[in-house]
Amino acid sequence: MFEFAFVILLIVLVVSALGAVIVRGYITSIIVLSVFSVVLTVVFAFLHAVDVAMAEAVIGAGLLTAIFVTAVSKMQRRS
Repeated sequence: MFEFAFVILLIVLVVSALGAVIVRGYITSIIVLSVFSVVLTVVFAFLHAVDVAMAEAVIGAGLLTAIFVTAVSKMQRRS
């Protein structure tokens, strides 16, 4: 059961990574990248790397998403 769930998580990880590159809109790409980061956090937790999972959750899903959204919102106001 563990292996099946892990394989499903890895498939979702690859699909979300490709989706972040393929989608057209900035906000959509940021959302997909955030999903990638959350799934990667779960993968790290499955591998019993809780400290790395916490760092990925805080930096990847939280901080980078906020920075990207702020940058895109400022960029769209100027154009």
